[in-house]
Amino acid sequence: MSPSIAILGAGNMAGAMVDGLLASRGPEALCCFTASGRSAQALAQRTGIRAAQTLEELLATASVLVVAFKPQHLAAADAKLSALTAGKLVLSVLAGKRLSALQKVFPQARNIVRAMPNTPSRIGAGMTGWCALRPLDPSDRDLVQNLLAAMGREIEVPEDRMDALTAVSGSGPAFVFEFTAALRDAGVAAGLEPALAETLAVETVLGAGRLQARRGVAPEKLRDEVTSPNGVTFAGLRRLAAGNFRALIADVVQTARARSEELSRD
Repeated sequence: MSPSIAILGAGNMAGAMVDGLLASRGPEALCCFTASGRSAQALAQRTGIRAAQTLEELLATASVLVVAFKPQHLAAADAKLSALTAGKLVLSVLAGKRLSALQKVFPQARNIVRAMPNTPSRIGAGMTGWCALRPLDPSDRDLVQNLLAAMGREIEVPEDRMDALTAVSGSGPAFVFEFTAALRDAGVAAGLEPALAETLAVETVLGAGRLQARRGVAPEKLRDEVTSPNGVTFAGLRRLAAGNFRALIADVVQTARARSEELSRD
């Protein structure tokens, strides 16, 4: 089978996407390329997909190009991409890069999709928001949704919501990981052995997330189900409130959104 999905880039996001896609299609359907070739070769060796030696080879048989290099490199993208992506569907995962900027680099693409997956895509548990330059025809819509669904859930949003979405679900896993690390360290400070504290923190975050997804109710309701008046959890929640925990998280998300907006102007 000739590769049908070309991936330009081989960093963490590209790797997460490849891992997710391999659960639903064989490695022969995927091909990657980087200018230096080193990271592409490393990704190919790890996953079994093919690493192309040139842009021409990457795009020769591909119907879709996934753009997954560093966002700041878009302005210096190879001019050959304009002709090489003529008639192809381009799907970008470059944080903060708007459809108008992508269209300048890929003016002959049949359509352009801006998507923001997150790293849980690596295990098929991702959350990806996306928007398209023009309304997608039914076959391309199915293609985009199937491509993104291979990595988890997908949702179409207006482009003016993409920076906020990037801050919540794109950056969100890093915030959750940081919270997990803080919970682990707090456990150690409270007297637990480090390995035990880490197991408890990771499994607690995992279980709480699963419970939220399964119950389908507001997180505040689940919080209240754990909390007894004047109990242990109540005391901890009061300390969170005293420390303006929600205001801090709101500031974190606003800061991430602002950076996404800055990237879109660069």
